[in-house]
Amino acid sequence: MTWGPFDLTGKTAIVTGAARGIGLGTARRLREAGANVLLADLDAAGVAAAEHELATQPGSGRVASCAADIAHADAGLSMVQRCVQEFDGIDILVNNAGVYPTATFAEMTPEHIRQLLSVNVEGTILATQAAALQMIDQGRGGAVVNLASMGALRGTHPGMIAYGASKGAVISFTTRAAAALAGHGIRVNAIAPGSIDTEGAADTTASAHEHDEQSAAALAAANAQIPLGRTGTPDDIATVVVFFASDAARYVTGVTMVVDGGRMVA
Repeated sequence: MTWGPFDLTGKTAIVTGAARGIGLGTARRLREAGANVLLADLDAAGVAAAEHELATQPGSGRVASCAADIAHADAGLSMVQRCVQEFDGIDILVNNAGVYPTATFAEMTPEHIRQLLSVNVEGTILATQAAALQMIDQGRGGAVVNLASMGALRGTHPGMIAYGASKGAVISFTTRAAAALAGHGIRVNAIAPGSIDTEGAADTTASAHEHDEQSAAALAAANAQIPLGRTGTPDDIATVVVFFASDAARYVTGVTMVVDGGRMVA
């Protein structure tokens, strides 16, 4: 398979939250495009299994994995150091790891909010800082792709208010990091997925049904209104990540691309 302007041969990527779902799908596509990929995830056994799975599939890039909890302040630096050790550098960072516990407006607690901010916001910022400083030292530029959410731009269901706010912060950080790093040839963009069929989304849907009928009904109604007629797949996001990571997007930075089957315009 030839990837043309999307070719990533000789590049090295870190993908967080890579044990399953969008993270695993993204790691698979990056490797198919030629990149070496370090898979990172809180689930040590899961990410090791994901590494083994990818190593047996088509793709010219090498693959490695590490356990990482991006809620920890030193996780970003540890991932970058591991990537340099394995592959002699880093060119691409995909900040995919995130959490999405549900709580209605009345039920939100400081603990609920802190969990969302420590992983979705602080983890993204610190991982980007660590990767960007390494890219600057290398002197060859790079690309950062942050996973935001359509929920940052439009309400989904009542249980994800704080989640949407945390992803709004990711979008804001993306624009500011893009401006700060452009002079070093480092591009920073974001993707705001809509409804994607992943294990995590299934867990959230089940939680919504158990939580209250209002949340479950709102979520079901939103999915029924997708103009393209289906829920998205991890690969629908993964291929956009490859675009942002590649030279095909060499003149694109500070952008948030909504990938939602048209839900935002419905």
